[in-house]
Amino acid sequence: MAVQRSLVFLSLLATDSLDLPLLYRRDDVDPSTLYKEHNISVPIDYFHNDTKYEPHSNGTFPLRYWFDASCYKDGGPVIVLQSGETNAIGRLPFLQKGIVHKLAQATNGIGVILEHRYYGTSFPTPDLSTSNLRFLTTEQALADMAYFAQNVIFEGLEDKYLTAPTTAYFGYGGSYAGAFVAFLRVLYPEVYYGTISSSGVTEAIWDFWRYYEPVREYGPPDCIDKQTKLINVADNILRNNTKYTAQLKSAFGMESITYDDDFAQVLSYPIGGWQGRNWDPEINDPSFYEYCGNITSPTLISNTTTSNDTSLAQTLLQAGGYANETSTLTTPLLNFINYIQQNYVLPVTADNRTLDQAYGNHNQTFYAQDDLSQSGWRSWPYQYCTQWGYLQTGSGVPLTQLPLVSRLLTLEYNSLICRYAFNITTPPDTDAINKYGGYNISYDRLAIVDGEEDPWREASPHSPQAPNRTSSTERPFLLIEGAVHHWDENGRFPNETTTTLPPEPVKEVQADEVAFVRAWLEEFRAGRREEL
Repeated sequence: MAVQRSLVFLSLLATDSLDLPLLYRRDDVDPSTLYKEHNISVPIDYFHNDTKYEPHSNGTFPLRYWFDASCYKDGGPVIVLQSGETNAIGRLPFLQKGIVHKLAQATNGIGVILEHRYYGTSFPTPDLSTSNLRFLTTEQALADMAYFAQNVIFEGLEDKYLTAPTTAYFGYGGSYAGAFVAFLRVLYPEVYYGTISSSGVTEAIWDFWRYYEPVREYGPPDCIDKQTKLINVADNILRNNTKYTAQLKSAFGMESITYDDDFAQVLSYPIGGWQGRNWDPEINDPSFYEYCGNITSPTLISNTTTSNDTSLAQTLLQAGGYANETSTLTTPLLNFINYIQQNYVLPVTADNRTLDQAYGNHNQTFYAQDDLSQSGWRSWPYQYCTQWGYLQTGSGVPLTQLPLVSRLLTLEYNSLICRYAFNITTPPDTDAINKYGGYNISYDRLAIVDGEEDPWREASPHSPQAPNRTSSTERPFLLIEGAVHHWDENGRFPNETTTTLPPEPVKEVQADEVAFVRAWLEEFRAGRREEL
């Protein structure tokens, strides 16, 4: 997400001067104060013939959205960004800069950020008990987005006919929301004239061990080599040479953590920083390369390392099966230990919390909480426990290769939340998602855009597991060179751009998106003229 900026101006959308060029007035404005929050009343339950939603509901709930009509001219489209599995406030910068603003500007359209049910403030039920979460399915949320396009009335534009299918509606989403808008195009083609699925995870997968494979393929070779060996040292001790387990935990300052799998997960955390990389320094997460720099450094990072620490590290390497590589792995292991201590252990103890409180996944008391304030951890897990999967295991990695994360990260461990929070003990119904097309999803005016180095690429139509296809204006199929997760979504203000920001591959894809959406809009207008 782009960082929200300090408040300079109050919201401008409440004014009637919708034709004013507002961009220069929006620089450095906190978008949550710039755009007025709106709600549309939508049905809780669209599928009264489906028994899984029993008892059914005839009620409605407020679905939150924001819009920017500063670029709008008569005949322009509505571009709706589906916010996905998060509080939609975090998506508001895309109304100022990024793909929504670019498309609205290029087409004289209205940009919209639409919140997903059960996130932010858009709750159909008074709590998040398992029973009340029954309306949290992708098909119900898809119906919300269709209903929005067919019924919304934009404040200040009440005299316009801005509902579908009279007005052209285009959808955009990234990641889960990317898959979402791909399904939207297939299920509601008469409502959304076109959609852009960016890093769309269209193939639901229970054991998603392949998540880390792009990291293995594109990450710095020396870092990947050190990571796999260091994790293997820990695994060999935790699984096969357990008399050294206490020493291993103590070396990392984590002797107080109760469960070995919780400990192994903390050791696996740093490599996950790969996904947070972004071309924009303002929102880039630098932790992956910082971590790699630590474990590949030829010298010790900490100046407090003692001879006892070195001796213990060598003992652990021997116990973990790497007696022949102590000369090359001792410094990386000591730097690994230091990194975990500095980034994961000391911040917890400084906050007067225990390691079990911070990293424990076996706390059934915690999972019993189900008031609305728990949505940050409860809503998306319910979705992946019931339909989507994506448990990122180390155990699923073939035995012929070393995993980047611990093999103690099993399906059983990663699904503890499913059992404890929702009493779900069986794999998710991934068929409920993959019936929409999975890897093979394709439709006219459905654009598939992915990042070459995205760990989620393995669940997208650009996966090596999926058939290749040719890109066209009607069915764009674009891979952003060097990119990670929906890099086409964010942008910069004109005064922030440089010769290298955005990078050329991102710039090219965003230009392609503008071009094919313009072409789609012309098709829509031509069709409307024929109808008239």
